[in-house]
Amino acid sequence: MAIELTSGRNVLGGPLRACSFDPLTGFFRDGCCRTRQDDLGLHVVCIKATADFLAYSAQAGNDLSTPYPEYRFKGLQPGDRWCLCASRWLEAYEAGFAPPVVLESTNERALDVIPLELLKQHALPSSRTDV
Repeated sequence: MAIELTSGRNVLGGPLRACSFDPLTGFFRDGCCRTRQDDLGLHVVCIKATADFLAYSAQAGNDLSTPYPEYRFKGLQPGDRWCLCASRWLEAYEAGFAPPVVLESTNERALDVIPLELLKQHALPSSRTDV
């Protein structure tokens, strides 16, 4: 049985744009916040990491700053974009550490977990040039 990808639409209803190629992000490590049924974490929210968010995430048990060369992961730095799990973003929001969101690069599946209004409140200005 083949597992199919979800649509490539963003939370605004437009085409899903790339989130980051450096660091290479996404469930498929293809730069996009695409997903499918076996992505149990739902890695669909394109964020721009902040120092406060990275510190909070590490304290909450999801250390995104430490490099793991065996997984070709150099660790995130403030300013890096990353496809974050929707539930992790919501958890960070509830704790007061929600990182900014790139709406054009956030998969519409994020709306299964996070209301659009919350995402819009934390949205970065639209930009296609800083991927």
